[in-house]
Amino acid sequence: MRKVLPDNAIYFDNASTTPVHPEVRKLVNSLLETSFANSESLYDEGMEISRLMEKSRSQIASLLKVQPNEIIFTSGASEANNMAVKGAAFAAMGRKNHLITTKVEHSSVANAMRQLEEVFGFDVTWLDVDERGVVRLDQLEQALSEKTALVSIMAVNNEVGSVMPLEAMKKIVRKNSHALLHIDCVQALKRIDLDLNQVDLASFSAHKIEGLKGSGFLMKKQHVNLVPIISGGQQEQGLRGGTANSVADIALAKTLRLALEEQTLYRTVTRQLNQRMREGLALLPEIEINSPDNGVSAILNFSCKTIPSEVMMNALNSRNICVSAQSTCSSKSKTPSHVLKAMGMSDKRALSSIRCSFSSRNTPEEVDRFLRELKEILHKYGTHSI
Repeated sequence: MRKVLPDNAIYFDNASTTPVHPEVRKLVNSLLETSFANSESLYDEGMEISRLMEKSRSQIASLLKVQPNEIIFTSGASEANNMAVKGAAFAAMGRKNHLITTKVEHSSVANAMRQLEEVFGFDVTWLDVDERGVVRLDQLEQALSEKTALVSIMAVNNEVGSVMPLEAMKKIVRKNSHALLHIDCVQALKRIDLDLNQVDLASFSAHKIEGLKGSGFLMKKQHVNLVPIISGGQQEQGLRGGTANSVADIALAKTLRLALEEQTLYRTVTRQLNQRMREGLALLPEIEINSPDNGVSAILNFSCKTIPSEVMMNALNSRNICVSAQSTCSSKSKTPSHVLKAMGMSDKRALSSIRCSFSSRNTPEEVDRFLRELKEILHKYGTHSI
């Protein structure tokens, strides 16, 4: 079978997805050969699958310092985000009709909020961010009221790597309301320390941390009431009908454990790569860096004054270099990045952005080659008008 990436390819799109860890792949292959029974079945094979799923759930809970019954398996973070946002809103309907989020959220949160606003009549406050992409805490405090059912804010921005002030957000929400606090943690695992104390709901994805696509979970504290979004049977406490993707759910515990074991190395390597690329980009007058200095080191977003994103990505792709511009979920959009626009940047700058995202498997030599190729592209296409 042909490899998806040639041997000389540079993969700088780890915020979009990651290759599956060899140990996870080995476990999954073993499970696919033997563990096909339905976890809800009452014969021995089904009950063994159920036992393995519950063992995985308990291990995930232990790693995150929560309770096993607070882990709900999902098909990924987009489903987990929808389960949290819509489920909490519908549970509060008739008593509380106000929701709060930011202008830089992932599309799974932003579009869920828009649907609740436009179709179901909820009042949504869209908080501004500053030039670093960080939420305005003064606006959060002012927006909270007794009618606020839910605050949903990401931990780390997926386009520029901004880190939100989680501890300050927790204190403000607790002091000024009885609202639930939901955190989209997809880009946070391995990249920052996470404390889920005083967080009511949190969403996670496996394929961002060298796990399987179609795999994720929602952390839901025991006191939180959600209306099911996928109606069906008794699976996942009645919150998610449908036969469990048992192989993915069982493999998720190992995926998370490996990611957390690697996080010290991961942060060291990505910090070195980020600094090396920043130093190289600083020598190019055509380049403007969009990521804040204090963002996560795994993500570095920049714009080119003379070449639009689509032209740049095609040129890099022809040189076997994989990057992205906006979130991959918005990669086919022709509109400027909503994140960069919210940070106060012009349409021209937002339409010429490139996101490089690193892993501990990337090397300084790849950064150096990227910079050489970028210089050649700037020389060849530098007169392209945006």
